[in-house]
Amino acid sequence: MEAARSPSSLANGKQPSTGARAEQTSEQWRTKYGTRAGIEGTIHQAVGVTGMRGARYRGLPKTHLEHDFSAVALNLLRLEAWWDGHPLDRIRTGHLARLDLSLAV
Repeated sequence: MEAARSPSSLANGKQPSTGARAEQTSEQWRTKYGTRAGIEGTIHQAVGVTGMRGARYRGLPKTHLEHDFSAVALNLLRLEAWWDGHPLDRIRTGHLARLDLSLAV
């Protein structure tokens, strides 16, 4: 049987340094992380909508064309959502709020 590990320990057994945590409070780090979060969100949307994780075709020209079509499809979806005034992101409801809504009905 394995020994119980604390939930705060990382995979390699080291704790994050206080220097890294202090760096995360700076405005420069937040700006850089915000850019990264936007890029990761776009990739997540591309994978979810177009299945872009793996290419259907072999060869760089065909794969490049597939990625171009996927980008056009994403832009059209975003444009339609903007015109209709509907957010692309789903509305998140917490567990407690869902429980409260189910009891109200």
